Amino acid sequence: MGDVLAGIHATWEFESDSVLIRFERGIRTPKLFQALRERRVPHEALASVTLTPGRRGTVVLHAVPRPGADPLMEAAAGQLKDTCDPYRLVLPAERETLAEYYADELRAALTSTAPPDEREPADRYLVDPPPAPLHFKAYDGKASFDGSKVSFRWFWTGASSAKWKAGDQRFAVTELCGVEWRSPEVFDGYLRLLRRGDQEQPAQADHDPAAVVFGLGYGPVHESLPFAAAVLAAVRGSGPAPAPDSGPVPVPVMASGRRDPADIAERIRHLGELHEAGLVTDDEFSAKKAELLAEL
Repeated sequence: MGDVLAGIHATWEFESDSVLIRFERGIRTPKLFQALRERRVPHEALASVTLTPGRRGTVVLHAVPRPGADPLMEAAAGQLKDTCDPYRLVLPAERETLAEYYADELRAALTSTAPPDEREPADRYLVDPPPAPLHFKAYDGKASFDGSKVSFRWFWTGASSAKWKAGDQRFAVTELCGVEWRSPEVFDGYLRLLRRGDQEQPAQADHDPAAVVFGLGYGPVHESLPFAAAVLAAVRGSGPAPAPDSGPVPVPVMASGRRDPADIAERIRHLGELHEAGLVTDDEFSAKKAELLAEL
């Protein structure tokens, strides 16, 4: 096709076998879009296309990716806000007719490439992950990925005693079977590496040497999610992909026990910072504080 449709924060270029999405770098553009810069999405990576009314006089063209086709969306696991969804193109309502034309053109292109069941997961990643090297600062350490291994270097100001005892960590992608990302926009967000075999991992990310925890200003979406996607793609590329119907890889849990009082005090202090910043309500603060105190 080769035609271009410019929307708010992004421009879509329709090619014969793919859609090239270029994101703006303006001050109002979501930081995740700025970090991604551009993405080429093959038609075979898409399940469907929709056009719906948006907010405040806009329409939204949404290209829905197939499960398992994009490591970024697989790592996000439905946690992205609509405003940060890279597959949504927001346009002024006066462009609805033009948007409908391109939506029909794209649907026609998908007809020849879509699998028999559009919900069928892709057997490999069809959209390229963000390139390595990547790194970001978490609350308790710095995470780095060079394309073949993930490194965690702990901060003495945030890391738990369990992590200090374990020391800085390095994980080859061949040792891993997956990645678990919990958005930093909720309390207790983290990035956890899932290891192959029967190795047990603590249920709490702040005690797991294979995880880093997020916090106020730490591990933002535009840094930690591309990181998780790149690692996930490398992990899948290093060995057989999990069976489509196997579901998420469970995280083994160690027997629960009383936590270090110093760790509890640090978590409560961090919770207080979120409360003061208005990111946690009074009720959420009270409930989580009571939950942490109960673990002593």
